[in-house]
Amino acid sequence: MIANSIGAKRVEKVALTDVPPKLRYREDARLYRRLTIGLLAIAVLTPVCLIIYQSFLDGPFFSPRSQLSLSAYSYVLTDPMFWKALRTTALFAVGMVFIAVPLGGMLAFLLTRTDIRFKRMLEILVLVPMFISSIVLAFGYTVSVGPSGFVSIWVRDVFGFVPWNLYTLPGIIVIAGLSHVPHVYLYVSAAMRNLPSDLEEAARTSGASIWQVSRDVTLPMVLPALIFAAALNLLLGFETFGIPLVLGDPNGILVLTTYIYKLTTLFGVPTYQLMAVVAVVLILVTLPLVFFQRRLLRNSRRYAALGGKGARATPLKLGRQGQIIALAIIGIWLIVSVVLPIGGITVRAFVSAWGQGISLWDHLTLANFDRMLDVPSLSRGIVNTLLLSVIGGAAAVFLYLLIGLAGHRNTGASNTLLDYIVLLPRALPGLVIGLAFFWVFLFVPFLTPLRPTLIALFIAYMVVGLSYGLRLLQATLMQVSPELEESARTTGATVMRGWRDVVIPIVRPGLAGAWALIMIIFLREYATGVYLMGAGTEVMGSLMVTLLQTGAMDTIAALAFLSIIMTAAGLTLALRLGAKIHD
Repeated sequence: MIANSIGAKRVEKVALTDVPPKLRYREDARLYRRLTIGLLAIAVLTPVCLIIYQSFLDGPFFSPRSQLSLSAYSYVLTDPMFWKALRTTALFAVGMVFIAVPLGGMLAFLLTRTDIRFKRMLEILVLVPMFISSIVLAFGYTVSVGPSGFVSIWVRDVFGFVPWNLYTLPGIIVIAGLSHVPHVYLYVSAAMRNLPSDLEEAARTSGASIWQVSRDVTLPMVLPALIFAAALNLLLGFETFGIPLVLGDPNGILVLTTYIYKLTTLFGVPTYQLMAVVAVVLILVTLPLVFFQRRLLRNSRRYAALGGKGARATPLKLGRQGQIIALAIIGIWLIVSVVLPIGGITVRAFVSAWGQGISLWDHLTLANFDRMLDVPSLSRGIVNTLLLSVIGGAAAVFLYLLIGLAGHRNTGASNTLLDYIVLLPRALPGLVIGLAFFWVFLFVPFLTPLRPTLIALFIAYMVVGLSYGLRLLQATLMQVSPELEESARTTGATVMRGWRDVVIPIVRPGLAGAWALIMIIFLREYATGVYLMGAGTEVMGSLMVTLLQTGAMDTIAALAFLSIIMTAAGLTLALRLGAKIHD
Protein backbone atom coordinates (compact mmCIF):
# COMPACT_ATOMS: atom_id res chain seq x y z
CA MET A 1 0.00 0.00 0.00
CA ILE A 2 2.84 2.39 0.81
CA ALA A 3 4.57 1.59 -2.49
CA ASN A 4 1.34 2.14 -4.42
CA SER A 5 0.63 5.48 -2.70
CA ILE A 6 4.14 6.64 -3.50
CA GLY A 7 3.64 5.52 -7.07
CA ALA A 8 0.33 7.40 -7.26
CA LYS A 9 2.06 10.61 -6.27
CA ARG A 10 4.66 9.98 -8.93
CA VAL A 11 1.95 9.56 -11.54
CA GLU A 12 0.78 13.13 -10.92
CA LYS A 13 4.22 14.36 -11.94
CA VAL A 14 4.05 12.37 -15.15
CA ALA A 15 1.13 14.23 -16.67
CA LEU A 16 1.85 16.04 -19.93
CA THR A 17 0.02 18.96 -21.50
CA ASP A 18 -0.42 17.12 -24.80
CA VAL A 19 -1.84 13.65 -24.34
CA PRO A 20 -0.53 11.37 -27.09
CA PRO A 21 -2.75 8.63 -28.46
CA LYS A 22 -2.53 5.04 -27.23
CA LEU A 23 -0.87 4.05 -30.48
CA ARG A 24 2.10 6.29 -29.71
CA TYR A 25 2.55 4.56 -26.35
CA ARG A 26 2.47 1.11 -27.95
CA GLU A 27 4.84 2.09 -30.75
CA ASP A 28 7.23 3.59 -28.20
CA ALA A 29 7.29 0.33 -26.23
CA ARG A 30 7.56 -1.78 -29.39
CA LEU A 31 10.57 0.16 -30.66
CA TYR A 32 12.38 -0.15 -27.34
CA ARG A 33 11.64 -3.86 -27.08
CA ARG A 34 12.82 -4.58 -30.60
CA LEU A 35 16.03 -2.63 -30.09
CA THR A 36 16.80 -4.26 -26.71
CA ILE A 37 15.98 -7.79 -27.83
CA GLY A 38 17.97 -7.29 -31.03
CA LEU A 39 21.09 -6.14 -29.17
CA LEU A 40 20.71 -8.96 -26.65
CA ALA A 41 20.34 -11.50 -29.46
CA ILE A 42 23.61 -10.27 -30.99
CA ALA A 43 25.42 -10.55 -27.64
CA VAL A 44 24.13 -14.07 -26.97
CA LEU A 45 23.95 -15.60 -30.44
CA THR A 46 27.30 -14.33 -31.75
CA PRO A 47 29.44 -16.60 -29.51
CA VAL A 48 27.08 -19.54 -30.08
CA CYS A 49 27.22 -19.13 -33.85
CA LEU A 50 31.00 -18.80 -33.68
CA ILE A 51 31.21 -22.10 -31.77
CA ILE A 52 29.13 -23.83 -34.46
CA TYR A 53 31.20 -22.25 -37.26
CA GLN A 54 34.48 -23.25 -35.62
CA SER A 55 33.32 -26.85 -35.28
CA PHE A 56 33.10 -27.15 -39.09
CA LEU A 57 36.68 -25.98 -39.71
CA ASP A 58 39.87 -28.01 -39.79
CA GLY A 59 41.85 -25.39 -37.89
CA PRO A 60 41.48 -22.17 -35.89
CA PHE A 61 38.91 -19.83 -37.45
CA PHE A 62 41.40 -16.96 -37.55
CA SER A 63 43.92 -18.99 -39.60
CA PRO A 64 43.81 -18.22 -43.36
CA ARG A 65 44.62 -21.89 -44.03
CA SER A 66 41.50 -23.19 -42.27
CA GLN A 67 38.85 -24.74 -44.49
CA LEU A 68 35.37 -26.13 -44.05
CA SER A 69 35.66 -29.73 -42.96
CA LEU A 70 34.08 -32.47 -40.88
CA SER A 71 37.47 -33.69 -39.68
CA ALA A 72 36.92 -32.32 -36.17
CA TYR A 73 33.63 -34.20 -35.86
CA SER A 74 35.30 -37.33 -37.24
CA TYR A 75 38.09 -37.14 -34.66
CA VAL A 76 35.88 -36.44 -31.65
CA LEU A 77 33.14 -38.95 -32.54
CA THR A 78 35.72 -41.71 -33.05
CA ASP A 79 37.73 -40.86 -29.93
CA PRO A 80 37.10 -43.47 -27.19
CA MET A 81 37.95 -40.86 -24.55
CA PHE A 82 35.08 -38.67 -25.75
CA TRP A 83 32.51 -41.45 -25.45
CA LYS A 84 33.91 -42.42 -22.07
CA ALA A 85 33.62 -38.79 -20.93
CA LEU A 86 30.05 -38.63 -22.28
CA ARG A 87 29.03 -41.79 -20.41
CA THR A 88 30.71 -40.54 -17.25
CA THR A 89 28.93 -37.18 -17.57
CA ALA A 90 25.56 -38.88 -17.97
CA LEU A 91 26.17 -41.12 -14.93
CA PHE A 92 27.43 -38.12 -12.97
CA ALA A 93 24.39 -35.98 -13.81
CA VAL A 94 21.83 -38.73 -13.12
CA GLY A 95 23.55 -39.75 -9.89
CA MET A 96 23.60 -36.14 -8.77
CA VAL A 97 19.83 -35.92 -9.34
CA PHE A 98 19.17 -39.08 -7.30
CA ILE A 99 21.06 -37.59 -4.36
CA ALA A 100 20.07 -33.92 -4.54
CA VAL A 101 16.34 -34.21 -5.26
CA PRO A 102 15.27 -36.46 -2.33
CA LEU A 103 17.46 -34.56 0.16
CA GLY A 104 16.38 -31.16 -1.17
CA GLY A 105 12.72 -32.16 -1.06
CA MET A 106 13.09 -33.45 2.51
CA LEU A 107 14.78 -30.25 3.67
CA ALA A 108 12.08 -28.17 1.97
CA PHE A 109 9.34 -30.13 3.73
CA LEU A 110 10.96 -29.88 7.16
CA LEU A 111 11.66 -26.15 6.89
CA THR A 112 8.43 -25.01 5.26
CA ARG A 113 5.70 -27.40 6.42
CA THR A 114 6.68 -28.21 10.02
CA ASP A 115 7.30 -26.35 13.26
CA ILE A 116 10.99 -27.28 13.34
CA ARG A 117 13.08 -25.13 15.70
CA PHE A 118 15.71 -22.60 14.53
CA LYS A 119 13.83 -22.33 11.22
CA ARG A 120 14.97 -18.82 10.22
CA MET A 121 18.64 -19.60 10.79
CA LEU A 122 18.45 -22.97 9.04
CA GLU A 123 16.71 -21.45 6.00
CA ILE A 124 19.84 -19.35 5.40
CA LEU A 125 22.39 -22.04 6.26
CA VAL A 126 20.98 -24.62 3.82
CA LEU A 127 21.60 -22.23 0.92
CA VAL A 128 25.28 -21.62 1.75
CA PRO A 129 26.72 -24.26 -0.66
CA MET A 130 24.84 -22.62 -3.53
CA PHE A 131 26.69 -19.34 -3.01
CA ILE A 132 30.18 -20.86 -2.79
CA SER A 133 32.17 -21.66 -5.91
CA SER A 134 32.18 -25.39 -6.70
CA ILE A 135 35.95 -25.39 -7.13
CA VAL A 136 36.28 -23.95 -3.60
CA LEU A 137 33.96 -26.63 -2.24
CA ALA A 138 35.87 -29.37 -4.07
CA PHE A 139 39.19 -28.14 -2.72
CA GLY A 140 37.66 -27.97 0.77
CA TYR A 141 36.60 -31.61 0.55
CA THR A 142 40.09 -32.56 -0.65
CA VAL A 143 41.81 -31.09 2.41
CA SER A 144 39.17 -32.36 4.87
CA VAL A 145 38.11 -35.83 3.70
CA GLY A 146 40.56 -36.53 0.87
CA PRO A 147 43.20 -39.30 1.17
CA SER A 148 45.40 -37.00 3.28
CA GLY A 149 42.57 -34.87 4.66
CA PHE A 150 42.32 -33.87 8.30
CA VAL A 151 39.21 -35.95 8.95
CA SER A 152 40.55 -38.90 6.94
CA ILE A 153 43.77 -38.96 9.00
CA TRP A 154 41.78 -38.92 12.24
CA VAL A 155 39.49 -41.74 11.04
CA ARG A 156 42.51 -43.79 9.94
CA ASP A 157 44.15 -43.33 13.34
CA VAL A 158 40.99 -44.42 15.15
CA PHE A 159 39.70 -47.25 12.92
CA GLY A 160 42.80 -48.18 10.94
CA PHE A 161 41.25 -47.42 7.53
CA VAL A 162 39.22 -44.77 5.69
CA PRO A 163 35.88 -46.12 4.40
CA TRP A 164 35.57 -43.59 1.55
CA ASN A 165 37.53 -42.46 -1.49
CA LEU A 166 36.73 -39.06 -2.99
CA TYR A 167 38.75 -39.72 -6.14
CA THR A 168 36.26 -42.22 -7.55
CA LEU A 169 33.15 -41.61 -9.63
CA PRO A 170 30.76 -42.54 -6.77
CA GLY A 171 32.68 -40.19 -4.45
CA ILE A 172 32.47 -37.34 -6.96
CA ILE A 173 28.75 -37.97 -7.47
CA VAL A 174 28.04 -37.88 -3.73
CA ILE A 175 29.96 -34.62 -3.27
CA ALA A 176 28.28 -32.99 -6.27
CA GLY A 177 24.84 -34.22 -5.20
CA LEU A 178 25.23 -32.87 -1.67
CA SER A 179 26.47 -29.49 -2.94
CA HIS A 180 23.45 -29.15 -5.27
CA VAL A 181 20.80 -29.88 -2.64
CA PRO A 182 20.15 -26.11 -2.17
CA HIS A 183 19.06 -25.79 -5.82
CA VAL A 184 16.32 -28.37 -5.20
CA TYR A 185 15.39 -26.87 -1.84
CA LEU A 186 15.02 -23.41 -3.38
CA TYR A 187 12.40 -24.41 -5.95
CA VAL A 188 10.54 -27.03 -3.90
CA SER A 189 10.30 -24.82 -0.81
CA ALA A 190 8.83 -22.01 -2.93
CA ALA A 191 6.11 -24.41 -4.11
CA MET A 192 5.47 -25.75 -0.61
CA ARG A 193 5.02 -22.29 0.89
CA ASN A 194 2.02 -21.75 -1.39
CA LEU A 195 0.27 -24.97 -0.36
CA PRO A 196 -2.69 -24.94 2.03
CA SER A 197 -2.31 -27.15 5.09
CA ASP A 198 -5.90 -28.49 5.21
CA LEU A 199 -5.11 -31.82 3.55
CA GLU A 200 -2.02 -32.37 5.69
CA GLU A 201 -3.99 -31.65 8.86
CA ALA A 202 -6.73 -34.03 7.77
CA ALA A 203 -4.14 -36.77 7.21
CA ARG A 204 -2.63 -36.14 10.64
CA THR A 205 -6.00 -36.29 12.41
CA SER A 206 -6.72 -39.62 10.68
CA GLY A 207 -3.58 -41.09 12.26
CA ALA A 208 -0.91 -40.65 9.56
CA SER A 209 2.64 -40.03 10.74
CA ILE A 210 4.56 -36.95 9.68
CA TRP A 211 6.52 -39.00 7.15
CA GLN A 212 3.35 -40.54 5.70
CA VAL A 213 1.90 -37.04 5.31
CA SER A 214 4.98 -35.87 3.44
CA ARG A 215 4.92 -38.94 1.16
CA ASP A 216 1.19 -39.31 0.47
CA VAL A 217 -0.07 -35.70 0.66
CA THR A 218 2.64 -33.09 0.23
CA LEU A 219 4.79 -34.90 -2.35
CA PRO A 220 2.05 -35.29 -5.01
CA MET A 221 1.14 -31.59 -4.72
CA VAL A 222 4.72 -30.40 -5.34
CA LEU A 223 5.60 -33.03 -7.94
CA PRO A 224 5.90 -30.43 -10.77
CA ALA A 225 8.42 -28.47 -8.69
CA LEU A 226 10.39 -31.66 -8.00
CA ILE A 227 10.44 -32.50 -11.71
CA PHE A 228 11.65 -28.99 -12.49
CA ALA A 229 14.38 -29.27 -9.85
CA ALA A 230 15.42 -32.65 -11.24
CA ALA A 231 15.70 -31.21 -14.75
CA LEU A 232 17.71 -28.27 -13.41
CA ASN A 233 20.14 -30.54 -11.58
CA LEU A 234 20.48 -32.78 -14.63
CA LEU A 235 21.41 -29.67 -16.60
CA LEU A 236 23.87 -28.52 -13.93
CA GLY A 237 25.40 -32.00 -13.91
CA PHE A 238 26.32 -31.71 -17.59
CA GLU A 239 27.78 -28.23 -16.99
CA THR A 240 29.77 -28.88 -13.80
CA PHE A 241 33.51 -28.28 -14.16
CA GLY A 242 35.14 -27.54 -10.80
CA ILE A 243 34.23 -30.68 -8.82
CA PRO A 244 35.18 -33.16 -11.59
CA LEU A 245 38.39 -31.23 -12.25
CA VAL A 246 39.56 -31.25 -8.63
CA LEU A 247 38.33 -34.70 -7.61
CA GLY A 248 38.30 -36.59 -10.91
CA ASP A 249 41.48 -35.44 -12.62
CA PRO A 250 43.89 -37.20 -10.19
CA ASN A 251 42.41 -40.57 -11.21
CA GLY A 252 41.87 -39.72 -14.87
CA ILE A 253 38.07 -39.41 -14.56
CA LEU A 254 36.86 -37.11 -17.33
CA VAL A 255 33.50 -35.45 -17.94
CA LEU A 256 32.71 -33.40 -21.03
CA THR A 257 33.76 -30.08 -19.49
CA THR A 258 37.13 -31.41 -18.28
CA TYR A 259 37.53 -33.17 -21.66
CA ILE A 260 37.24 -29.76 -23.34
CA TYR A 261 39.78 -28.35 -20.90
CA LYS A 262 42.21 -31.19 -21.65
CA LEU A 263 41.87 -30.57 -25.40
CA THR A 264 43.48 -27.16 -24.84
CA THR A 265 46.92 -28.73 -24.62
CA LEU A 266 46.35 -32.23 -25.99
CA PHE A 267 48.41 -31.59 -29.13
CA GLY A 268 50.70 -28.92 -27.69
CA VAL A 269 48.62 -26.15 -29.26
CA PRO A 270 44.95 -25.21 -28.71
CA THR A 271 42.69 -27.42 -30.84
CA TYR A 272 39.81 -24.99 -31.16
CA GLN A 273 37.90 -27.07 -33.70
CA LEU A 274 37.83 -30.13 -31.42
CA MET A 275 36.80 -28.03 -28.44
CA ALA A 276 34.00 -26.49 -30.53
CA VAL A 277 32.66 -29.93 -31.50
CA VAL A 278 32.40 -31.00 -27.84
CA ALA A 279 30.73 -27.66 -27.05
CA VAL A 280 28.16 -28.32 -29.80
CA VAL A 281 27.47 -31.75 -28.30
CA LEU A 282 26.90 -30.12 -24.91
CA ILE A 283 24.49 -27.62 -26.49
CA LEU A 284 22.55 -30.42 -28.18
CA VAL A 285 22.24 -32.26 -24.85
CA THR A 286 21.43 -29.34 -22.57
CA LEU A 287 19.26 -27.15 -24.81
CA PRO A 288 16.27 -29.56 -24.71
CA LEU A 289 16.57 -29.59 -20.91
CA VAL A 290 16.41 -25.79 -20.84
CA PHE A 291 13.32 -25.70 -23.05
CA PHE A 292 11.73 -28.45 -20.95
CA GLN A 293 12.28 -26.27 -17.88
CA ARG A 294 10.62 -23.31 -19.58
CA ARG A 295 7.64 -25.48 -20.52
CA LEU A 296 7.30 -26.61 -16.90
CA LEU A 297 7.38 -23.02 -15.67
CA ARG A 298 4.85 -21.93 -18.27
CA ASN A 299 2.43 -24.70 -17.27
CA SER A 300 3.08 -24.52 -13.53
CA ARG A 301 -0.23 -22.76 -12.81
CA ARG A 302 -2.11 -25.85 -14.04
CA TYR A 303 -0.90 -27.78 -11.02
CA ALA A 304 -1.95 -25.29 -8.33
CA ALA A 305 -3.65 -27.06 -5.46
CA LEU A 306 -5.65 -24.06 -4.26
CA GLY A 307 -5.58 -20.36 -4.89
CA GLY A 308 -6.82 -17.17 -3.30
CA LYS A 309 -6.42 -15.75 0.19
CA GLY A 310 -8.39 -18.43 1.99
CA ALA A 311 -5.61 -21.05 2.12
CA ARG A 312 -4.14 -21.52 5.59
CA ALA A 313 -0.60 -22.69 6.25
CA THR A 314 -0.49 -24.16 9.74
CA PRO A 315 2.85 -25.88 10.43
CA LEU A 316 2.71 -29.59 11.20
CA LYS A 317 3.78 -30.36 14.75
CA LEU A 318 6.79 -32.65 14.94
CA GLY A 319 6.76 -33.35 18.65
CA ARG A 320 9.84 -33.90 20.79
CA GLN A 321 11.07 -37.02 18.98
CA GLY A 322 10.30 -35.58 15.57
CA GLN A 323 12.24 -32.40 16.40
CA ILE A 324 15.30 -34.47 17.34
CA ILE A 325 15.15 -36.56 14.17
CA ALA A 326 14.54 -33.55 11.90
CA LEU A 327 17.32 -31.46 13.45
CA ALA A 328 19.67 -34.46 13.27
CA ILE A 329 18.97 -34.92 9.54
CA ILE A 330 19.58 -31.25 8.75
CA GLY A 331 22.57 -31.11 11.12
CA ILE A 332 24.29 -34.08 9.46
CA TRP A 333 23.75 -32.57 6.03
CA LEU A 334 25.11 -29.19 7.18
CA ILE A 335 28.20 -30.83 8.71
CA VAL A 336 28.95 -32.76 5.51
CA SER A 337 28.00 -30.02 3.02
CA VAL A 338 29.10 -26.84 4.85
CA VAL A 339 31.31 -27.51 7.86
CA LEU A 340 33.67 -30.05 6.27
CA PRO A 341 34.63 -28.09 3.11
CA ILE A 342 34.67 -24.63 4.73
CA GLY A 343 36.43 -25.94 7.84
CA GLY A 344 39.00 -27.76 5.73
CA ILE A 345 39.83 -24.64 3.75
CA THR A 346 40.03 -22.52 6.89
CA VAL A 347 42.50 -24.89 8.56
CA ARG A 348 44.56 -25.40 5.40
CA ALA A 349 44.87 -21.65 4.79
CA PHE A 350 46.64 -21.14 8.12
CA VAL A 351 49.11 -24.05 8.11
CA SER A 352 52.31 -24.52 6.12
CA ALA A 353 52.18 -28.33 6.05
CA TRP A 354 49.63 -31.10 6.56
CA GLY A 355 49.44 -34.87 6.37
CA GLN A 356 49.97 -38.03 8.36
CA GLY A 357 52.01 -37.49 11.53
CA ILE A 358 52.15 -33.69 11.20
CA SER A 359 51.07 -31.53 14.13
CA LEU A 360 49.01 -28.65 12.78
CA TRP A 361 49.73 -26.51 15.85
CA ASP A 362 53.44 -26.59 14.99
CA HIS A 363 52.80 -25.33 11.47
CA LEU A 364 50.42 -22.42 12.03
CA THR A 365 51.41 -19.52 9.78
CA LEU A 366 50.23 -16.44 7.88
CA ALA A 367 52.82 -16.94 5.16
CA ASN A 368 50.18 -18.19 2.72
CA PHE A 369 48.52 -14.78 2.80
CA ASP A 370 51.83 -12.88 2.73
CA ARG A 371 52.65 -14.66 -0.52
CA MET A 372 49.54 -13.23 -2.16
CA LEU A 373 50.80 -9.72 -1.47
CA ASP A 374 54.25 -10.55 -2.82
CA VAL A 375 53.05 -12.07 -6.11
CA PRO A 376 51.58 -9.34 -8.39
CA SER A 377 49.24 -11.68 -10.28
CA LEU A 378 47.63 -12.85 -7.03
CA SER A 379 47.11 -9.36 -5.62
CA ARG A 380 45.73 -8.20 -8.97
CA GLY A 381 43.39 -11.20 -8.97
CA ILE A 382 41.91 -10.13 -5.63
CA VAL A 383 41.47 -6.51 -6.74
CA ASN A 384 40.01 -7.50 -10.12
CA THR A 385 37.57 -9.91 -8.48
CA LEU A 386 36.31 -7.14 -6.20
CA LEU A 387 36.02 -4.70 -9.11
CA LEU A 388 34.09 -7.17 -11.25
CA SER A 389 31.77 -8.20 -8.44
CA VAL A 390 31.04 -4.79 -6.92
CA ILE A 391 31.19 -2.39 -9.88
CA GLY A 392 30.49 -5.00 -12.55
CA GLY A 393 27.58 -6.33 -10.49
CA ALA A 394 26.04 -2.86 -10.32
CA ALA A 395 26.48 -2.36 -14.07
CA ALA A 396 24.97 -5.80 -14.71
CA VAL A 397 21.89 -4.96 -12.60
CA PHE A 398 21.41 -1.79 -14.67
CA LEU A 399 21.63 -3.77 -17.92
CA TYR A 400 19.40 -6.56 -16.58
CA LEU A 401 16.86 -3.87 -15.64
CA LEU A 402 16.85 -2.55 -19.19
CA ILE A 403 16.33 -6.08 -20.50
CA GLY A 404 13.68 -6.78 -17.89
CA LEU A 405 11.75 -3.68 -18.91
CA ALA A 406 11.67 -5.00 -22.48
CA GLY A 407 9.73 -8.01 -21.22
CA HIS A 408 7.72 -6.17 -18.58
CA ARG A 409 3.95 -6.41 -19.21
CA ASN A 410 4.83 -7.81 -22.64
CA THR A 411 2.50 -10.59 -23.77
CA GLY A 412 3.49 -10.59 -27.42
CA ALA A 413 5.73 -12.84 -29.49
CA SER A 414 8.73 -10.66 -28.66
CA ASN A 415 8.49 -11.73 -25.02
CA THR A 416 8.64 -15.40 -26.02
CA LEU A 417 11.69 -14.65 -28.14
CA LEU A 418 13.26 -12.81 -25.21
CA ASP A 419 12.66 -15.84 -22.96
CA TYR A 420 14.45 -18.18 -25.35
CA ILE A 421 17.39 -15.80 -25.82
CA VAL A 422 17.77 -15.42 -22.06
CA LEU A 423 17.62 -19.19 -21.52
CA LEU A 424 20.19 -20.01 -24.22
CA PRO A 425 23.28 -19.20 -22.08
CA ARG A 426 21.81 -21.48 -19.41
CA ALA A 427 22.48 -24.37 -21.81
CA LEU A 428 26.20 -23.58 -21.95
CA PRO A 429 28.80 -24.22 -19.22
CA GLY A 430 30.66 -21.12 -18.05
CA LEU A 431 33.86 -22.65 -19.43
CA VAL A 432 32.36 -22.80 -22.94
CA ILE A 433 30.93 -19.27 -22.74
CA GLY A 434 34.32 -17.92 -21.71
CA LEU A 435 35.98 -19.78 -24.59
CA ALA A 436 33.37 -18.51 -27.06
CA PHE A 437 33.81 -14.89 -25.99
CA PHE A 438 37.58 -15.34 -26.21
CA TRP A 439 37.04 -16.26 -29.86
CA VAL A 440 34.64 -13.34 -30.38
CA PHE A 441 37.23 -10.87 -29.13
CA LEU A 442 39.74 -12.42 -31.52
CA PHE A 443 37.32 -12.60 -34.47
CA VAL A 444 35.64 -9.17 -34.35
CA PRO A 445 38.26 -6.49 -35.15
CA PHE A 446 36.72 -3.58 -33.23
CA LEU A 447 36.36 -5.80 -30.13
CA THR A 448 39.96 -7.04 -30.19
CA PRO A 449 41.30 -4.15 -28.05
CA LEU A 450 38.86 -5.17 -25.28
CA ARG A 451 40.24 -8.71 -24.96
CA PRO A 452 43.08 -7.89 -22.54
CA THR A 453 40.76 -5.79 -20.33
CA LEU A 454 38.28 -6.52 -17.56
CA ILE A 455 35.50 -5.41 -19.91
CA ALA A 456 35.83 -8.73 -21.76
CA LEU A 457 35.39 -10.64 -18.51
CA PHE A 458 32.46 -8.43 -17.50
CA ILE A 459 30.60 -9.10 -20.76
CA ALA A 460 31.10 -12.85 -20.40
CA TYR A 461 30.08 -12.78 -16.72
CA MET A 462 26.97 -10.80 -17.58
CA VAL A 463 25.89 -13.37 -20.19
CA VAL A 464 26.58 -16.26 -17.78
CA GLY A 465 24.42 -14.62 -15.09
CA LEU A 466 21.74 -13.43 -17.53
CA SER A 467 19.08 -16.01 -16.69
CA TYR A 468 19.45 -15.67 -12.91
CA GLY A 469 19.85 -11.88 -12.98
CA LEU A 470 16.82 -11.32 -15.18
CA ARG A 471 14.72 -13.57 -12.98
CA LEU A 472 15.62 -11.40 -9.99
CA LEU A 473 14.72 -8.19 -11.81
CA GLN A 474 11.49 -9.55 -13.30
CA ALA A 475 10.31 -10.64 -9.86
CA THR A 476 11.01 -7.12 -8.60
CA LEU A 477 9.24 -5.45 -11.53
CA MET A 478 6.13 -7.59 -11.09
CA GLN A 479 5.61 -6.06 -7.63
CA VAL A 480 4.56 -2.78 -9.25
CA SER A 481 0.80 -2.51 -9.52
CA PRO A 482 -0.32 -2.41 -13.19
CA GLU A 483 -2.88 0.27 -12.27
CA LEU A 484 -0.05 2.74 -11.61
CA GLU A 485 1.43 2.20 -15.06
CA GLU A 486 -2.02 2.44 -16.61
CA SER A 487 -2.59 5.75 -14.81
CA ALA A 488 0.69 7.09 -16.16
CA ARG A 489 -0.30 6.09 -19.68
CA THR A 490 -3.77 7.71 -19.48
CA THR A 491 -2.24 10.98 -18.27
CA GLY A 492 -0.12 11.13 -21.41
CA ALA A 493 3.17 9.65 -20.36
CA THR A 494 5.30 7.76 -22.85
CA VAL A 495 6.39 4.30 -21.89
CA MET A 496 9.89 5.58 -21.10
CA ARG A 497 8.48 8.35 -18.90
CA GLY A 498 6.24 5.88 -17.09
CA TRP A 499 9.15 3.55 -16.40
CA ARG A 500 11.41 6.38 -15.31
CA ASP A 501 8.99 8.20 -13.03
CA VAL A 502 6.77 5.36 -11.77
CA VAL A 503 8.27 1.89 -12.12
CA ILE A 504 11.97 2.44 -11.41
CA PRO A 505 11.49 4.61 -8.27
CA ILE A 506 9.19 1.95 -6.78
CA VAL A 507 11.55 -0.97 -7.48
CA ARG A 508 14.72 0.91 -6.48
CA PRO A 509 14.95 -0.78 -3.03
CA GLY A 510 14.72 -4.19 -4.71
CA LEU A 511 17.54 -3.27 -7.08
CA ALA A 512 19.93 -2.94 -4.14
CA GLY A 513 19.20 -6.49 -3.01
CA ALA A 514 19.52 -7.76 -6.58
CA TRP A 515 22.91 -6.05 -6.85
CA ALA A 516 24.16 -7.86 -3.74
CA LEU A 517 23.05 -11.24 -5.09
CA ILE A 518 24.56 -10.60 -8.53
CA MET A 519 27.75 -9.56 -6.75
CA ILE A 520 27.87 -13.01 -5.12
CA ILE A 521 27.30 -14.71 -8.49
CA PHE A 522 30.25 -12.80 -9.96
CA LEU A 523 32.37 -13.56 -6.88
CA ARG A 524 31.86 -17.32 -7.19
CA GLU A 525 32.38 -17.50 -10.96
CA TYR A 526 35.59 -19.25 -11.95
CA ALA A 527 35.21 -21.23 -15.19
CA THR A 528 34.26 -18.29 -17.43
CA GLY A 529 37.59 -16.54 -16.94
CA VAL A 530 39.83 -19.57 -17.58
CA TYR A 531 40.37 -18.65 -21.25
CA LEU A 532 39.66 -14.91 -21.02
CA MET A 533 42.08 -14.29 -18.16
CA GLY A 534 45.48 -12.79 -19.05
CA ALA A 535 48.22 -10.68 -17.55
CA GLY A 536 46.47 -7.84 -15.75
CA THR A 537 43.00 -9.43 -15.85
CA GLU A 538 43.47 -12.24 -13.35
CA VAL A 539 40.52 -13.21 -11.16
CA MET A 540 40.54 -15.40 -8.07
CA GLY A 541 38.44 -18.30 -9.31
CA SER A 542 40.31 -18.73 -12.58
CA LEU A 543 43.64 -18.36 -10.76
CA MET A 544 42.68 -21.33 -8.57
CA VAL A 545 42.04 -23.43 -11.70
CA THR A 546 45.47 -22.49 -13.07
CA LEU A 547 47.27 -23.01 -9.76
CA LEU A 548 45.65 -26.41 -9.37
CA GLN A 549 47.75 -27.68 -12.26
CA THR A 550 50.93 -26.56 -10.48
CA GLY A 551 50.03 -28.09 -7.12
CA ALA A 552 50.31 -24.78 -5.23
CA MET A 553 47.93 -25.90 -2.47
CA ASP A 554 49.05 -23.25 0.04
CA THR A 555 48.14 -20.42 -2.32
CA ILE A 556 44.89 -22.08 -3.43
CA ALA A 557 43.84 -22.45 0.21
CA ALA A 558 44.50 -18.78 0.94
CA LEU A 559 42.57 -17.68 -2.18
CA ALA A 560 39.71 -20.04 -1.36
CA PHE A 561 39.52 -18.72 2.21
CA LEU A 562 39.37 -15.12 0.96
CA SER A 563 36.69 -16.14 -1.53
CA ILE A 564 34.58 -17.58 1.31
CA ILE A 565 35.02 -14.40 3.38
CA MET A 566 33.97 -12.22 0.43
CA THR A 567 30.96 -14.44 -0.27
CA ALA A 568 29.90 -14.31 3.39
CA ALA A 569 30.17 -10.52 3.34
CA GLY A 570 28.12 -10.35 0.14
CA LEU A 571 25.43 -12.66 1.53
CA THR A 572 25.24 -10.61 4.74
CA LEU A 573 24.89 -7.44 2.69
CA ALA A 574 22.18 -9.02 0.55
CA LEU A 575 20.18 -9.98 3.62
CA ARG A 576 20.62 -6.50 5.14
CA LEU A 577 19.37 -4.94 1.91
CA GLY A 578 16.26 -7.10 2.03
CA ALA A 579 17.14 -9.49 -0.80
CA LYS A 580 14.74 -12.43 -0.97
CA ILE A 581 17.17 -15.30 -1.43
CA HIS A 582 14.35 -17.87 -1.27
CA ASP A 583 12.40 -16.42 -4.21
